Amino acid sequence: MKGMGNMGNMMKQMQKMQKKMAKAQEELHAMSFEATAGGGMVTITANGQKEITDVQIKEEVVDPDDVEMLQDLVLAATNDVIKQIDEKTNETMGQFTKGLNMPGMF
Repeated sequence: MKGMGNMGNMMKQMQKMQKKMAKAQEELHAMSFEATAGGGMVTITANGQKEITDVQIKEEVVDPDDVEMLQDLVLAATNDVIKQIDEKTNETMGQFTKGLNMPGMF
């Protein structure tokens, strides 16, 4: 029954990896991300769970005759901050799946 020892060892390694993944995910969720548009006229801040936590709009960009521009700036900054979160998530969590060929895991 030599194979059983290997199985137990593999299970321990998996549990260790699960704990590291959970910690990494927790740290990721606590991070803050920020993106700007229009040369800093609009700033969007979000956490690692893709929740928008703050929106800053400089007064001089608020033009009642050009609401579309303001909407575009908010949209651009929001999409940018979400992209940053996705990239950081892939970078952080990707280290756990590197080299694993487990279809359907992630």
